[in-house]
Amino acid sequence: MAEPIKHPALEQVENDNLGSSANSGLRTPPHNYEAEKALLGAIFANNKAYEKVSEFLRPNQFADPIHGKIYEAAALLLERGQIANPVTLNNYFQRDEVLAEIGGVKYLAELAASAVTIINAAEYGRIIHDLHLKRELVSLGEDVVNDAFGSDLEASAMNQIETAEQRLYTLASTGETEGGFKLFKESLIETIHIAEIAHKRDGGLAGVTTGLRDLDKSLGGLHPSDLLILAARPSMGKTALCTNIAYKAAEAHMKSNGEEGGVVAFFSLEMSADQLAARILSERTSISSDGMRKGNLSDEEFDRLVLESQHLYKLPLYIDDTPALTVSALRTRARRLQRQNGLGMIIVDYLQLLSPPANGSSQGNRVQEVSEMTRGLKGLAKELQVPVIALSQLSRAVESREDKRPQLSDLRESGSIEQDADVVMFIFREEYYLQRSEPLQRAEESADKYAERYEHWAQRCQEVGNKAELIVAKQRHGPIGNIGLFFDGQFARFGDLADDAHIPDH
Repeated sequence: MAEPIKHPALEQVENDNLGSSANSGLRTPPHNYEAEKALLGAIFANNKAYEKVSEFLRPNQFADPIHGKIYEAAALLLERGQIANPVTLNNYFQRDEVLAEIGGVKYLAELAASAVTIINAAEYGRIIHDLHLKRELVSLGEDVVNDAFGSDLEASAMNQIETAEQRLYTLASTGETEGGFKLFKESLIETIHIAEIAHKRDGGLAGVTTGLRDLDKSLGGLHPSDLLILAARPSMGKTALCTNIAYKAAEAHMKSNGEEGGVVAFFSLEMSADQLAARILSERTSISSDGMRKGNLSDEEFDRLVLESQHLYKLPLYIDDTPALTVSALRTRARRLQRQNGLGMIIVDYLQLLSPPANGSSQGNRVQEVSEMTRGLKGLAKELQVPVIALSQLSRAVESREDKRPQLSDLRESGSIEQDADVVMFIFREEYYLQRSEPLQRAEESADKYAERYEHWAQRCQEVGNKAELIVAKQRHGPIGNIGLFFDGQFARFGDLADDAHIPDH
């Protein structure tokens, strides 16, 4: 593709700017007024020139505020289906004292006359946009320097770095035009490609594996850009299930040389990184994490731990245990990991422990704050094209019902959680509730009646022992339903039920 021709006047002004910058102690912010005039003149000469720059160029990006006002007024007319030229714009600026000072309608006519050709309209727009970014970089750099010299003891260097990174990324995203319409043919090709991957893989997965047979069948794996909410009451095993999924996904990525599974970013806002590592070691070695922590290990068990840890050294699983992260900080760290090591999946444990944005519009309204967080996580999933699993607490309403299986209405501080999520899943273990409801003999109850009730309770405990239900309550791309899982609380381990096993009816 031929490089756009740049008007000689533009090159001269740019060279002048560079020269004056080098020879002056006080440098002028980057700008090119001639390019701004040339673009406005091109738009006046042929209004279709506006279409070439409208997606990425904004009025506030002009170095000359007057040029920005003229561009904004022209855009307003064009978006109404009217013509934009010096005559139609004159009405907008008749009472504008600033425009009158530089010539009023005569200046608009001068702009129209400055149009050399509309062919380079997009190039003019890019020059204006690029110089705007450079001015913003200058401003950002000044802020970084001033903040670093500041005396605010609460603003740590790492927080300042994260803020600067976020501002840099936002600046880099300004004016991006990769979006827009796609020809349906392109979408079809992408869909067939995803189906082909699933067709060729054992188990029919198109997304990242969870390592759980029946869950993979139900979801088809964890798909890019999906937000999955995994919710449960405390002690149901949310973190255990997610550490199991994280390990399996990272292991599949390691064993398949990157063809399956994925690099996993685990944001643990509740547990420390070493506690999560202990859980994974416990699950892999069948040695209790409590025993590891207290040192109650035999020589054989310790050797087993060392051997398994050597296998796990190369696991592409990254844990960030920084407490009270904001979605913005989480996004910055996930982008950095993706850039440096690749990224296949993000896990956030858990949603309610994220901090709201400092400048958010919903300060004090917890429901709106959580809603902003879920929207931010959904946006992150789409931006990085990876699945995001966010754990969430359930309200106590579950405990007041006879049937304690969670429902969508139990999502704590729900707001838009259900709306933003592509998949909502609940963990339910009847064993947990049964163990805490051992029957006591009632007053005036016969021994035989009590023994009968106790025997029924013991039988029920045996039926549901080491079993969990994963309730898929919402799935945007597939069916809902209940999935039976094996659960071993001692080693924080979830697994597949045997083919002939089932969850007893309730």
